Amino acid sequence: MKRINIIIVVKSIAAIMAVLLILPGLIFAQERLCVKDGIANMRSGPGTNHDVLWQVEQYHPFTIVEKKGNWYKVKDFENDVAWIHNSLLGSIESVITKKDKCIVRSEPTKDGSKLFTAEKGVPFKVLGRKGNWIKIEHADSDIGWIYKTLVW
Repeated sequence: MKRINIIIVVKSIAAIMAVLLILPGLIFAQERLCVKDGIANMRSGPGTNHDVLWQVEQYHPFTIVEKKGNWYKVKDFENDVAWIHNSLLGSIESVITKKDKCIVRSEPTKDGSKLFTAEKGVPFKVLGRKGNWIKIEHADSDIGWIYKTLVW
């Protein structure tokens, strides 16, 4: 009987250890930040000595993959991965268009007048929500409503 109890305790400890090892990765994966202002360089590694792979504009959202000092390894809506300095990121709620020719409307309905069209990959700050619609603002101050399935 004692042997069975010891086996159960050992298996329980192993299961708890596995959860504790996996949990930090899940927390980082769910943390979402965006570029606070201007244009940000996306780098191949954690430091200014690494190559700039591409640049992104204000409100571009990312999920955090890894943290190394003041550098964050991030993933975007297309699953592209790069490094960015944490001082360039903020916890502003933002979205990015994931489809071509996304219509931004004056009201949160399909009958709202078309204000403009956004191509795939345009980031916006979230100002509010109403049902399946999101009120958005671009860095150039354009404001309107977009349907939630058009953004990430």
